[in-house]
Amino acid sequence: MRYLFLFLVVLFLASCTEEEKSHQFNSVTVKTLYVDSVSIRALEIMDYSVAFAGSNGIYGQVNLDTDIVKTNTQLYDTIIPQYRAVAHTNSHFFMLSVASPALLYKTGDEGSMELVYREEGDGVFYDAMKFWNDQEGIAVGDSMNGCLSIIITRDGGDTWEKLACTNLPIATEGEGAFAASNTNIEIKGNNTWIATTSSRIYFSADKGLSWEIFNTPVIQKGAAEGIYSIDFYNENLGVVIGGDYTAPEKKHANKAITLDGGKTWQLIANEMSPGYKSCIQFVPHSGGQDMVAIGFTGISYSNNKGASWKTLSDESFYTLQFINDSIAYAAGKNKVAKLVFK
Repeated sequence: MRYLFLFLVVLFLASCTEEEKSHQFNSVTVKTLYVDSVSIRALEIMDYSVAFAGSNGIYGQVNLDTDIVKTNTQLYDTIIPQYRAVAHTNSHFFMLSVASPALLYKTGDEGSMELVYREEGDGVFYDAMKFWNDQEGIAVGDSMNGCLSIIITRDGGDTWEKLACTNLPIATEGEGAFAASNTNIEIKGNNTWIATTSSRIYFSADKGLSWEIFNTPVIQKGAAEGIYSIDFYNENLGVVIGGDYTAPEKKHANKAITLDGGKTWQLIANEMSPGYKSCIQFVPHSGGQDMVAIGFTGISYSNNKGASWKTLSDESFYTLQFINDSIAYAAGKNKVAKLVFK
């Protein structure tokens, strides 16, 4: 028994100290699961499915066991909403449309979608949404009246309140967030980062009660330039990517990394591929070494914290989410697909 106990202790310690490292991917297999005339820029990994919402009022889910896709349509009177943000709690799925009137729906108790927030007016345009926990969530939109549009729920999504500009930093002229992949917001614990079109990072350490601004060196000269996507591997290591979707071949100052929780940022792979991308995600269990960036220009991969990249596929997508360290789901123009990295 003594030797068995020692063996179990050694096995336990070894499993706890196993080093995360790069997966060294060389290829990706793309399996298209759903095709329709819908633009999908938002995915959400749930317990047993991948939920999505897009243009033409269409939303749906992919069963993770069978890859079967089911869809539905949510209209508002005669309005056909364009959904570009989704999120979930353990109890509900949420989807948010972009322009006026902005419409935020959650799954209702009777099996249908229930409208829980509506905002109408000049300049209304929402971009991304995420939850800290089952009770508290946040959505961000373009600036209005001198500050970003930020709405927050503290009751599980039943009600949402817009933050007053007196509680937010002053926005730069025209500052907002690109509604390109639902990855303008990142959350780790109580920490929240929002990446903007002005290549600035809004940071909150207390779930949206107070905010401060961190600057990045990502280019922001034209209306189509700025940060399109942000991701954090842990509370210190984060990455942003963007560029100019009207000139996607440009590679100047469109990628940056932070090692101190977003306070300071350094350019990575400057003047090197990839150019414009709409979404970037760390690969799970890679020690922060591996990243995948996607856009309508294809799928790129780095195994050294973004110092260099290689193209794995020319397949066009807008957004992706990993379900484990080798499988992700991606969506884009007219499709949802399963990606297997090897």
